[in-house]
Amino acid sequence: MAGPTLRDVAKRANVSIRTVSNVVNGYAPVSDELRARVQAVLDELDYRPNLIARNLKQGRTGMIALVVPELDVPYFAELAREVITAARAHGYVVMVDQTDGDGDRERELLGRESRATMFDGLLLSPLTISAEELRARGNRIPIVLLGEHIFNGSFHHVAIDNVAAAREATTHLLDLGRRRVAAIGDQPYTTGETAQLRTAGYRQAHARAGLEVNEDLVVSTSRFHRRLGAEAMEHLLTLPEPPDAVFCYNDLLALGAIRVLTRAGRRIPDDVAVVGMDDIEEGQYSTPSLTTIAPDKREIARQAVNTLMDAINGTPGTHSEITVPHRLIIRESTAG
Repeated sequence: MAGPTLRDVAKRANVSIRTVSNVVNGYAPVSDELRARVQAVLDELDYRPNLIARNLKQGRTGMIALVVPELDVPYFAELAREVITAARAHGYVVMVDQTDGDGDRERELLGRESRATMFDGLLLSPLTISAEELRARGNRIPIVLLGEHIFNGSFHHVAIDNVAAAREATTHLLDLGRRRVAAIGDQPYTTGETAQLRTAGYRQAHARAGLEVNEDLVVSTSRFHRRLGAEAMEHLLTLPEPPDAVFCYNDLLALGAIRVLTRAGRRIPDDVAVVGMDDIEEGQYSTPSLTTIAPDKREIARQAVNTLMDAINGTPGTHSEITVPHRLIIRESTAG
């Protein structure tokens, strides 16, 4: 049985079909009293807009794409969930794909002509692609960038302040009286901008405390995976003066480090305090639970989707650099 139509709602509310359409779509100003009357009838009749018909009429697909480096990294899985929720509020469906952090894969996904007809917009968390390459793609579909890749205001971009976040994490360890604070996750190469920003924050915290960084305590990793965090921690424990605290550039690295510390008989946080970043759910239930920097993933998703919707709808405006808040969550790995 077909559901109620705009005509049915208009008849019951004693208004024109155009007025009901304006309320449903938010197209034109409607008085609060009239909007409330129409909304009451919409609720009473349980009206559901025909999104497919609406999108076809507007020349849209009703779908957006979210492209991230690795879906098996919990941060991106949790972010994808928030993006799907935020997009649903706009009547959009999200298709999720991954690049595996591979530059050729990023370019291939970005360059597909089919994307211009399959999706109305794209949310992309890039690792390797440059601003020049993005500009060369033209304006096939609107795009909003996620993450810490630096684009200097050339595109809509949503991220946290990684320098400030890393500085806060390191300062927390220094404030505990730790003086051999290691850093796991530096990536001193072209595609390692996120890591480089976190290293900058780590160094700033030492400088503000009047301390020099022991370069032996800064360990690079090719990715932010558990295994690499474990390997980095094993290396640090072989040093003549091992660290008494570790700042890991994401929670997975920290969980790998905690595993090695526990196996080596080091007490956490008594012997070695540990801080991660991302606030993935796994860190709440690890032993010990993990102190972490928590980016507001829900706000990242909301801002990114809203910005993309504005671009899809042709709302004028310059490219926006949106910085989303973060906070330090203190748990057992530093508080005992």
